[in-house]
Amino acid sequence: MLEEIIARQLQLALPRVQGAVRLLREGATIPFISRYRKEATGSLDEVQVAAIQEQLERLTELEARKRTVLETIENQGALTPELQRRIEACWDPASLEDLYLPYRPKRRTRATIARERGLEPLADLLQAQQCRNLAEQARRFVSAEVPTPDAAIAGACDIVAERISEDERARSLLRGMFVREGVVRSRVVKGKEAEGAKYADYFDASAPLRRIASHRYLAMRRGEEEGFLRISVDIDAARCTEELRRRFIRPGSTTRRWLEEAVADSFKRLLRPSLETECLAAAKERADDEAIRIFAENLRQLLLASPLGQKRVIALDPGFRTGCKVVVLDSQGNLLDHTTIYPHPPQNRREEAAATLKTLAARYRTEAFAVGDGTAGRETESFVRALGLEGIELFSVSEDGASVYSASATAREEFPDQDVTVRGAISIGRRLIDPLSELVKIEPRSIGVGQYQHSVDQTKLKNRLHVVVESCVNRVGVNINTASKHILTYVSGLGPALAENIVAYRAANGDFPTRRALLKVPRLGARAFEQAAGFLRVVGGDNPLDNSAVHPESYRVVERMAADRGVSVKRFLEDRSLREGIRPEQYVDERVGLPTVQDILEALDKRGLDPREPLHGFAFAPDIHTIDDLRPGMLLPGIVTNITAFGAFVDIGVKQDGLVHVSQLADRYVSSPSEVVRLGQQVEVRVMEIDAVRGRISLSMRRHGTTAS
Repeated sequence: MLEEIIARQLQLALPRVQGAVRLLREGATIPFISRYRKEATGSLDEVQVAAIQEQLERLTELEARKRTVLETIENQGALTPELQRRIEACWDPASLEDLYLPYRPKRRTRATIARERGLEPLADLLQAQQCRNLAEQARRFVSAEVPTPDAAIAGACDIVAERISEDERARSLLRGMFVREGVVRSRVVKGKEAEGAKYADYFDASAPLRRIASHRYLAMRRGEEEGFLRISVDIDAARCTEELRRRFIRPGSTTRRWLEEAVADSFKRLLRPSLETECLAAAKERADDEAIRIFAENLRQLLLASPLGQKRVIALDPGFRTGCKVVVLDSQGNLLDHTTIYPHPPQNRREEAAATLKTLAARYRTEAFAVGDGTAGRETESFVRALGLEGIELFSVSEDGASVYSASATAREEFPDQDVTVRGAISIGRRLIDPLSELVKIEPRSIGVGQYQHSVDQTKLKNRLHVVVESCVNRVGVNINTASKHILTYVSGLGPALAENIVAYRAANGDFPTRRALLKVPRLGARAFEQAAGFLRVVGGDNPLDNSAVHPESYRVVERMAADRGVSVKRFLEDRSLREGIRPEQYVDERVGLPTVQDILEALDKRGLDPREPLHGFAFAPDIHTIDDLRPGMLLPGIVTNITAFGAFVDIGVKQDGLVHVSQLADRYVSSPSEVVRLGQQVEVRVMEIDAVRGRISLSMRRHGTTAS
């Protein structure tokens, strides 16, 4: 049943969904399924498998909720066969809650009090709409608690109003009207205009509920949470009330006058607040999903940023008064030396600083400088460049999250004898050597590539980002003999405990000679090995296939290929010409399908290669250092640092990123910035406007001055 629903929702063939669901329920990870079980899923990719997993989790939760609803109604003795059928057939959360609403335990309401006073029979008469003299009938319900017939009718109207508000079809009707016609509006809280000036754009802002942009709604929400704004949903109340009248008041009704009062009260007091809350919650969920999607894509691009590779690096964490922290790292990122230099004001010890860097570069045969892009970053970059050290590359490195890492338990564990400033510089250098290995140590929300990441559903954000990190780690692959426990944690099938065990076993027994040797690690069984092995690499080990993306379960296929060519596996891997002309279908059998054989051949061609793009050098405009140096019309080199729904932020070297609005990204219509730019991309931008007071810079990547429509 669930598989059929998922197949319809995602428009995928049922057998493919069934295969993916079976593997997910067996504990297989998304990277493993998409890479090594293509025959079972019809070659679904990671995005499709992740979507199936998300829908499976949602529907499983809904199933559990349905069981709770059925049990609660049954315990009340109110579960009819028809109601049970409708609940069991319902797969929409809002509709399920509508069905449950009349039976859900609730606080004491005006209708509850009226029922306690015995007015439900009068409410039945009112709603039957056939009573000729309701006022006369109401006299029978007068009591100490109900002093007059009018009070009795008012109580009956309260009961009817609640019934209307709990009517499933009425709620569905009005919900549709809210979604189609509702307008989200934010207004400034009276007296908060000056204090909440940063939300001035939202002091009187509105947008259709169904189309409001994620970043706009999240900004409104933040303004409301901080006490500066009030958010509401504008709707045509008269039309909504009229629709309710048509549904609940029949032509010729003898109780129309009172029913109209009950309908109006039901909408104003019960339905409107309830549906407004529900619709705003749904808008928040949509906004969260969009913001999380953008954050996840940015994170993916950042984690897969080009690595420098195994080179010796001097990393500098720049500063003025406190100086620049300098660390020297070997090609594996191990700390060799550290010091502090003071090339900038107020000390201005430039000659001493230059001599120190030259000495360190010569002593450790440095191949690259990594300069943090924070305070004094441009000045430090210019200082290092002026040293004229030939053969040593210079790179500017983002410091986002470095301070979070330097104060973390992970950093203290790695460098217990170093202070936070040294740890921060180490993180900058390691980011250059291998961004992925270093950034997995930092909470993704602290990396600085999101959009309102602290305002969205934190559980959903954490889960989504974990999937992204896992995907990136497994796409690149991990050297089992050099990997930290932090990156091993994200390898398919492992997790924190097994990652710790692997590192401890390696420390006690030396490097792993083969992938199979992993089975000697405590608590790492066959199941975990199956999930993890294909994503782990043994460089220079006993079996050359261990340094490829070929899974050990498929080694026999490569061995057959080599035997058919009359050479060893090692020779077969080294000589690409031996693999030319191989017909994949010849190696298909009951255990290995055509997609897997094709993947094996592709993996052999890329054996030992990093799938990430090579790193290219970059330099900002040498005469541009502050916002005051900018002039409209300037063409400047820059690096994309963040991508949002409304555009891309670009670092042009003035300590304040400029914004390229989505309308200025290209000489054509762009629906999403990710169509045009990626994180870390080197671009050329034109300065459009400068607002030095607010620190805002408007940029364009268009070749012509007109705005794309």
